[in-house]
Amino acid sequence: MLRKTPVALALGALAALATAPSTAETPSSTPTAEPRKLAEVTVSATRTERSVEAVPNTVTVYGSQRLQQRDARDLKDLLDPEVDITVRATTGRFTAAGASTGRAGNEGINIRGLEGNQVLMSLDGIRLPQSFSFGAFASGRADYIDTELLAGAEVLRGPASTQFGSDGLGGALVLRTLSPEDLLTRGRRQAGFAALGAYSMDRSTKLSAGFAASSGPWQGLLAAVVRRGHAVENMGRSEVANVNRTTPNPTDIRSHSLLGKLGLRLDSRHALQATLEARQRDTDTEVLSAHVAVIDASTPATAVIGLQARDRLDRRRLSLEHRYEDLNAAWLQLLRTQVYVQDSKTRQHSAEDRYTAPDRSRDGFYKEHVQGLATQAQTQLPGQRLNYGLELSRNHVTALRDGTVPPAGETFPNKPFPDTRYQLAGAYLQDELEFGDFSVIPGLRLDRYSLKPSAEGYTGGTVVSLSDQAVTPRLGLVWRPLPAFQPYMQWSQGFRAPTPDQVNNGFANPAQGYRSIGNPALRPEHANSLELGLRGTLDEHLRWQLSLYQNRYRDFISQNVVQGSGTPADPLVFQYINLSQARIRGMELRLIWQPLAGLSLSTALADTRGDSTRAGVDTPLDTVQPTRLSTALRWEHGDWALQAAWQHVAAKKASRSSSASHFLPPAYDVIDVGLSYRIHPTLRAAALITNLGDRKYWRWSDVRGLAANSPVLDAYTAPGRQLQLSLRADF
Repeated sequence: MLRKTPVALALGALAALATAPSTAETPSSTPTAEPRKLAEVTVSATRTERSVEAVPNTVTVYGSQRLQQRDARDLKDLLDPEVDITVRATTGRFTAAGASTGRAGNEGINIRGLEGNQVLMSLDGIRLPQSFSFGAFASGRADYIDTELLAGAEVLRGPASTQFGSDGLGGALVLRTLSPEDLLTRGRRQAGFAALGAYSMDRSTKLSAGFAASSGPWQGLLAAVVRRGHAVENMGRSEVANVNRTTPNPTDIRSHSLLGKLGLRLDSRHALQATLEARQRDTDTEVLSAHVAVIDASTPATAVIGLQARDRLDRRRLSLEHRYEDLNAAWLQLLRTQVYVQDSKTRQHSAEDRYTAPDRSRDGFYKEHVQGLATQAQTQLPGQRLNYGLELSRNHVTALRDGTVPPAGETFPNKPFPDTRYQLAGAYLQDELEFGDFSVIPGLRLDRYSLKPSAEGYTGGTVVSLSDQAVTPRLGLVWRPLPAFQPYMQWSQGFRAPTPDQVNNGFANPAQGYRSIGNPALRPEHANSLELGLRGTLDEHLRWQLSLYQNRYRDFISQNVVQGSGTPADPLVFQYINLSQARIRGMELRLIWQPLAGLSLSTALADTRGDSTRAGVDTPLDTVQPTRLSTALRWEHGDWALQAAWQHVAAKKASRSSSASHFLPPAYDVIDVGLSYRIHPTLRAAALITNLGDRKYWRWSDVRGLAANSPVLDAYTAPGRQLQLSLRADF
């Protein structure tokens, strides 16, 4: 007898669904109610337009309507309902020169147990800046965009290197900004929106507006977002101004985002579009949690009695796109080419007041300047569709550490890695073959990367260059024998090229007996993935999907001690090396039931296991999330819309943690409810209450690595009951 595990329960439910009588093909079964909504269309799964029910993998699509309904403050809010995706954001409890806890903000997206730079993030086909950390400096990725300016978002699970190249080891988050045609619907020549929002979660407010117009062959859009807020609330109660504090540190956050687009239709087949985008986010923090608890005769001279931090994140990009489309052409029906330049910079400054020792400061930045070209073409032939393209980019990556009162053995300023020119080049080909009820989708991509560092101003040791190439194949299969039973399969490979700071991580502190060196032999990380699934539709009202996957990884990059005893004469030598292998496997079940027009019920379950292997020893991967179950209800009637969501997260088990000393969050349940009302055909108001039961809980993604005996566990709790209000006008 099967045990009642998540997999067994899912298989039992799907067995009942698969054996249920289906009358969808008989005339007498024609439903009298309004037909179900059509499945979403994805462009990330194959880089061509396909229904999410016709692709050989799992993908989530957020269209403009879904984004507006969610009204998320950021990517963490937007993706929180997903059962296999998290965005890590730890409460800010950093120091000036030691810990970087929480300073990276929304660090990055985790898909099925892989995160950070192992997941590709792109906006309008351009990669977002990579994350970087060194000492007390930490720069994340997920705060480089404002969700208010998005027209669409797609999450692709599993290796995505065949479609997008390096970094798509664990999956991809593909984002698209608003364009004039997103507002100029139903033949309108002018359209716009304005929105207000208030969020108790971080005591923030939002003001956004956008306007689009067309005149003859010209189209244009201008949109802007301004936000003011503070640190995200938690369930901590201690407001003392020292290390025992559990409430958030006083924080002021200001962000400004601007998007402009101008399009010109040259003729019926050719069109141009220029895009200018800018975003700036400032965070000022009084880090009370860094203060010493007691000042008396035994207080050390270096004890911290004051810490002020000022951080700024900037991203600007300019792009020009040419689009050719002629569906009647014999060979080339679609050609899209984009050239772009993007600048990004994260700067973090800390001013530390110490007891009697000299005060000190730290001032660091991480900067990327990338130029690129991407072209994609489609050719429709009898029974098949070819998709092929070329991508080139050159990224100049720099970083600097500066300040006063450097540690013994160091001098300021210094560079954590040499200025590096990071080049990527890729070419890909994909074929979508249709054989009756079968779709076969093979793909192949060749990538080459090179890192060319400059020794100028770098004192960390000898610089090393690195170049290599990778071939990533992919094969997908979809079979549609019955509407209620449609198997699919995908085998894919992925890779991630080493980053400049991993190849050349030169740093030396002779007085303390340690240094780091580069590695010219560093290999890229590789993935080998298999996903098997079943999906179907019953009586046009119930859609379901079950997926089972196993991903194997090799050559994981890790920084380790390769020699030395830790003395000034024989210092410890740190180096990034290819060390571990890993395996992540899991299952996901998804159901969407639409029994009546305007009423929908969805549920999803995800259970994942993961281990890394070093020297024959298996260790649980801490990046893998506990089992999660979510259920959401939405009812729309006339001008009213009601929504409710319940999320259950299982306790983190000791057998799935890499250390017995880690804090393991208990299981929790959270309920959210929301209501919206259309006051006028062009005006809608909405309210959302999150954590309705005011439950105290911890998210594993945000407390990972926290010691179980920490006296400030409450500082890492998720927010309690919160209220979100919004008002949007469309004209």
